[in-house]
Parts: sequence; C-alpha cells; structure tokens
Amino acid sequence: MEKLNMAEFTPQPSCADDVDHNNLTVEQARQRIHDLLSPISSWQKVSLRQALGQVLHQSVVSPRQVPPYNNSAMDGYALQSADIKNAPFSLNNVGVAFAGKPYQGHVEAGQCIRIMTGAKIPDGCDTVVMQEQVESDNQTITIHTDVKAGQNVRLAGEDIDCGDTVLPAGRRLTPADLGLLASLGIAEIVTYRPLRVAFFSTGDELCGLGEHLGDGQIYDSNRYTLYGMLSELNIDVIDMGVIPDNRAALKIALEQAAADADVILSSGGVSVGDADYVKDMLAELGQVNFWKIAMRPGRPLAFGQIGEAMFFGLPGNPVSVMVTFYQFVQPALKRLAGESDTLPIIIEVPCDNAIKKRAGRFEFQRGILFRNNEGQLRVSTTGAQGSGILRSMSMANCFILLEENCDGLSAGSLVNVQPFAGLV
Repeated sequence: MEKLNMAEFTPQPSCADDVDHNNLTVEQARQRIHDLLSPISSWQKVSLRQALGQVLHQSVVSPRQVPPYNNSAMDGYALQSADIKNAPFSLNNVGVAFAGKPYQGHVEAGQCIRIMTGAKIPDGCDTVVMQEQVESDNQTITIHTDVKAGQNVRLAGEDIDCGDTVLPAGRRLTPADLGLLASLGIAEIVTYRPLRVAFFSTGDELCGLGEHLGDGQIYDSNRYTLYGMLSELNIDVIDMGVIPDNRAALKIALEQAAADADVILSSGGVSVGDADYVKDMLAELGQVNFWKIAMRPGRPLAFGQIGEAMFFGLPGNPVSVMVTFYQFVQPALKRLAGESDTLPIIIEVPCDNAIKKRAGRFEFQRGILFRNNEGQLRVSTTGAQGSGILRSMSMANCFILLEENCDGLSAGSLVNVQPFAGLV
C-alpha cells in the first residue's frame, strides 16, 4: 500500500477558517451588489387603498394647502386681537362655529363667537381663547387670563402649502402616508410595480410539511422564513418548492425562474460538497460575481446574474439564510424596487454577557435588546450561536455586530446592535 506523503497535501480554504484572503469583506460584498443594481423601470397607477407598502415612482406634489383655512386648535372663543386687554376683560358672544359649519357673519370689535376645535376662524377674528380660561353667561364672556395675539389658531397652509413636495419618489408608503395623501384629496398615485422574486430550497434531505420524514430527512424551514421576509417587502413571490440535488433539475429550475422573475433566491447547495451544484450552474447559465464573504454565519453566498434576473444563492443553514437575507438580499431588493437607500438603525449599548470570538470574520450574533430595572438599554446574546440553531433567530430581536478584528469581549463592553425593527 502506497504511503501518503503529507508534505504533498495542501488543505483548501474552508468555512472553519477564520481568515481566507479570497473572501470579500462584508462591506466589499455590499458594494459589489449595490454597483450592479438599478431600480426596475416598470410602474403602475394604484388606488390609495392598494398603495400601502408600495414604492413611489413619482414624487407627490400637493395640489392644495393643509389646513385649507385658518381654524381653531381648541374649543373656546374666537376674537379680534385688537380687543385684547389686560385681564379681566369682557366681550359680547354673538354666535357659534362648528367644524364643518362655519359662522357666516363678520365678528366686529368688542364681539366674539363660541368656536369648536377644527372650525373655520370667522372673518374679523385671529385669536382663540380656550374655554377653560373663560367665564360665560352665553351672551357675554369674561376672560381672566393674559391672551397672546394669534394663539390657538392653525393657519392655512402651515402644515403643507400648495406646490410642496410632500412625499419623495422612492418612498415606501406607510399608513400615515395614506392618511396624508387622503388629506390632500389624492385618490390614485404612481408606484413601481412590485418585484417578482422566485425562490426555492435545494437538497434531497428536505421534506415538505405534511410529508412523512424518511431516514436522514428534515422538514424544509428555509422556504417559510424566506416567504415571510419577502412578504414583508410587498413582493410578488413565486415559490418553486424543493429542488433535488440534481444538476438537470437545478438547471431547469434556474432557467424557469430567470424567465419569470426579477430576482432568484435559492437556499443550500452553494458550498463545495459533492452535491453542491448551485455555483457551478450559475456560472454555466450566467455570471458569478462572488461567492464567499468573510462573515459568520453565512460565508458561502453566491451572487450573480442569469439573463436579466439577479441571483442570490444563500447558504443552507437556517440562521445563515436569515442573516444573509437581511444583510445583503433585502437591501438589494429595496434598491431594485425603487426604494431610496436607507441605512439600518444601529445603536451602541452595553452587553450583559461576555462574547467569545476569534478575529478574522465579521459576526452577526443574535441578541436580545432589553431595558434593565434602571430603565437602561442593554443587550445579551441568545445563547448558542450555531448557524443551524433557528431558535436563536426566533428568540432574538436584534443582531450584535462584531467587526472582523474583534477577538472577544468581556461582560459590560459596548457593542453595536442592529434591531430587527429597523430592518424592514
């Protein structure tokens, strides 16, 4: 039997290595993705009730003032500022104004009217005194406090003036935005059409829900997390199911996805195992831009293009899928959808527990952001940080961001934290 000469064996870089000079840094990978993307050109006109979560294709310019007329900010009495005197002083009450039912007359010197919140300020008046500061017998009021000219009056156009840009192109519309648009009388707006994203899992070991688990098989969780994360972005999703570890089947799936979608997402099959075909198939059908990032979890991530469709080949481990989606795929989808670039919220807080880490890779540890008994923001890890421990993502409400050169932290150290609430 021939004896193996160990001197001739050169180990290849692997996911276990802390440093691999062929890896991109996290920021380099983000920049590579950003440089290859531009928003889709397709747009649509939608009604206001259909617009939530859509991205504005055109800026919205106000066709009118808000508020449209001077109105009262309080329940009280409207009067002329010229009648203001040192308290106490009295005025004759000559009428009443309700919201939607203005007082029709002109208020003369020495007069006032009863006015409700939101009611139009009548001719002759420019000041409102709240009712709690007034003594009234219905015909006469007496004011017992100092009054400032113009107080408690909301001026026409003080919120929005005619011609103001109220919402910029690239904004993803919120419930408050819908109310703002409705206040301007705008019933339809122009938005980018929703992105179409096709996604699938790869692996002979995966079973769908309701199927019997065979020996060595597991349920496919990645498609459900991907579906949830995509749905939060108002995306048209194309679920292509589970693709077996078979080159021919994978080729058919990728070609179909490229024909139907703007973006293709796969999970699994991007490493260097004997059944990992995704990167090679991406190179055969399109272009591979990169496939390794100096991060944990999620080092193997294939990024490229098949035809007009952008492609992200995510790792197979459940946590790695979510980390790489939030850090790379989601910002790319937002940019493609026309959304203006937005930086994630990052805050610095003390960490309650020590963190073990070796220098070399950027780590996204799962954390729980909380307030202690003194009301101070703190963070702690969720415990074990393995890339297959999906429960760590379910427990967490933030990522703890650890730079490449960090080689561990003691309890109480300040850390950068990215709350999940700032990711969507």
